[in-house]
Amino acid sequence: MTTVNFHSLVDRVIKVDRGGPESRTGMLLGAKKDHITLLHEEEGIIYYNTHHIKSLTYNSKDQVEIDVDIPDDFTYIKAKDFRGILEKLTLRWVKINRGGPETLEGVMDVVTDDFVTIVANEEIVRVSMFHIRNISYGIKVDKKNKCKESDNGKGDCGKEKGK
Repeated sequence: MTTVNFHSLVDRVIKVDRGGPESRTGMLLGAKKDHITLLHEEEGIIYYNTHHIKSLTYNSKDQVEIDVDIPDDFTYIKAKDFRGILEKLTLRWVKINRGGPETLEGVMDVVTDDFVTIVANEEIVRVSMFHIRNISYGIKVDKKNKCKESDNGKGDCGKEKGK
């Protein structure tokens, strides 16, 4: 898929791929020449390598919304290409290829033209650049506050009224 396919969908809720362990639904935050940036409700920011995206779904009739409050000062890592994203994730906790048997979590150590090195527990794992379908890092956005008032004057979140 080319970047042209993605630009009209920025700031809309889309589904990447039709199903399977790599499929996610979230708000498309940006599209560059070889990757897209997706904001997912539970998993935060996910960067997808567009080479591995098989399909995109956007429901034009029933506009889907995600249950996330995005702060005004919310920022995330941006780069002109997928390798640039990987380089900016050096020494951060990352998750590569979410879902399925190829999932890997650890600290991004080295990024080269051919592979990345992840330190996972006591192992040093080299992952081919070609086989990185998506990657995320530690940042998460809070879900919208859904506390309800109970009879004792406290919300379900345990905060007293007016505080």
